[in-house]
Amino acid sequence: MIAYIDGKLTYKDPTYVIIDVNGIGYQIKISLSTYSSLPTGERCKLHTYLHIKEDAHTLYGFTTTAEKDAFLHLISISGVGPNTGLMILSSLSVEEIQQAIVREDVRTIQHVKGIGAKTAQRIILELKDKLKKEVLLSDATSAPATVHNMVRAEALSALVTLGFAKTVAEKTLDSIIKREGSNLSVEELIKFALKSS
Repeated sequence: MIAYIDGKLTYKDPTYVIIDVNGIGYQIKISLSTYSSLPTGERCKLHTYLHIKEDAHTLYGFTTTAEKDAFLHLISISGVGPNTGLMILSSLSVEEIQQAIVREDVRTIQHVKGIGAKTAQRIILELKDKLKKEVLLSDATSAPATVHNMVRAEALSALVTLGFAKTVAEKTLDSIIKREGSNLSVEELIKFALKSS
């Protein structure tokens, strides 16, 4: 499997690109969103999927792993081939596709050229639970990450100023966030840390 291709973009078309890697030109099919984010003549990296049929080996490329993941989800559905998957990604953003599936919005998916009501319903039915789990996981990791990055950094700085050793302060803050949750303010974090010392 070819996971990605990194080289010079020598040709760019709304439906495909050619990337030169050490003198070999790889022709890669792309979506419109990938097309609009690629600069011509510059080095670029595309995350790729190699589709193998009896009569052809076709590379599909994406600027983001999120778009590639959405594509892989879509082509796992019976009746949705790689070209249809690319058509959906050219018509809707990854976020729009995810929201339409999670909200069971058949009409949004059906607006894509070549997608009928039955195919749209099948996409929603088969991907709904999978995407809901992914959304819950990303929400669960992004909320603590925000606290971890901004509020935690401010609290850490304050504790070090107050005379705490940095490593001790870090361990203390992490255990507080784990115990009390990720919605604490800087002041609350500092108070908990001072009480636990």
